Amino acid sequence: MPTFAVDLHSHSRFFHGFAGRATAYDRLGVRLQTAAARRRGLDALAVTNHDYAYPTETAFPTLPGIEVSTTRGHVLIVGPDPPARTTPGELTPGEAVAVAHERDCAAVLAHPYRGSTARRSGAAFDAVEINGKNPEHAARTRRLAARLDVPLVGGSDAHYPVEVGRAYTRVTVDGDAPTPRAVADAIRAGRTEPVLRYDGLQRVIDRAYTAVHAWRGRASRE
Repeated sequence: MPTFAVDLHSHSRFFHGFAGRATAYDRLGVRLQTAAARRRGLDALAVTNHDYAYPTETAFPTLPGIEVSTTRGHVLIVGPDPPARTTPGELTPGEAVAVAHERDCAAVLAHPYRGSTARRSGAAFDAVEINGKNPEHAARTRRLAARLDVPLVGGSDAHYPVEVGRAYTRVTVDGDAPTPRAVADAIRAGRTEPVLRYDGLQRVIDRAYTAVHAWRGRASRE
């Protein structure tokens, strides 16, 4: 079975806002993100916006997805038929997993150590994500996956083209292309390997994110 490089977590907008619906930025965002994915040697890119699925039709293979804001953290749903929209804080992690499976999709616990307690929810996730925005969490995310007895995947969590592919997944599919159904089936079967690809620029971006999140944390306590 062939193996493909797939970034399982990306966004088609450059910033948060306009919750639950697409804006004029999404079309441009997809074009820029897929162009970056192609340049970096990826084979496919999942578009996983917060609480809405953005339909994409591009020459570069894109996978439908959504990042669900559950009661306890974010869950990625990737596959042939993700929900078109979800309401933030409405679904529990277990309910999000059930929705994914009803729609022949895979359910991935996203960035389990950033603003999330979903790892303790008891939900039957198909995989746990090593998130490109938090490479410092990689070791304990690997331990979490071993404890939950689920496979690991990688996703960049990219909002900007420069971030695409900093984390991705080698996915071994049953077939000759990384189709949405083939990738979802491979995740659920555990035929995945996460990859972190950090160069000097990505390390600078990571330090900037860390500083921003630290500043937000201090501001919220004041």
